[in-house]
Amino acid sequence: MSSLVTPQHAEELSTGARQLGVELSAQQHQLLLGYLALLIKWNKAYNLTAVRDPNEMVSRHLLDSLSVMPFIHNDTLRWLDVGSGGGMPGIPLAILHPHKQVTVLDSNGKKTRFLTQVKMELKLDNLTVIHSRVEEVQPEQPFCGIISRAFSSMENFTNWTRHLGDARTQWLAMKGLHPADELVALPADFTVESEQALTVPGCQGQRHLLILRRKA
Repeated sequence: MSSLVTPQHAEELSTGARQLGVELSAQQHQLLLGYLALLIKWNKAYNLTAVRDPNEMVSRHLLDSLSVMPFIHNDTLRWLDVGSGGGMPGIPLAILHPHKQVTVLDSNGKKTRFLTQVKMELKLDNLTVIHSRVEEVQPEQPFCGIISRAFSSMENFTNWTRHLGDARTQWLAMKGLHPADELVALPADFTVESEQALTVPGCQGQRHLLILRRKA
């Protein structure tokens, strides 16, 4: 274990994952802690995340990312994390689902350099890093799932990623407060499939997940 990651971090991750109903293998636990160590190390120079205190990163980054894993279906194999920033939730998604192809996308070169380093050091062969604006990405086939965490408004998220999915794609928007005002502006060809209030161990604020589909 890296000197940047403490036994308390390891215990908080184990306990929190259990509370979320997420089964972590020993390898997945180690990989998530390895990711945390890289995040702490690079954040000092690269300003990857507004959370500066390493002791807050387990709950606010790792466990927050793990909270949506029960809603990731086994048959959705190709995922895109839009505006991934420091890699949440794309990196944890790739670690927990090694059989899925996960793409993390960000327009900030410093952040994609960090994500490339994470891929290399943790040997995440199922992870693809793209440095681009989302509007300019042209995939060979639609993604099965498109996820974002505090990326933009629901209107922008759906409009900017519409060309990346189809009627079978699920769009997952991770939000803090319930975005009732944003849903009013949701494009007409998108519909809310389900809404989930999430409880993240160690996080005080509200967390919500909205799952959307595009009408054919």
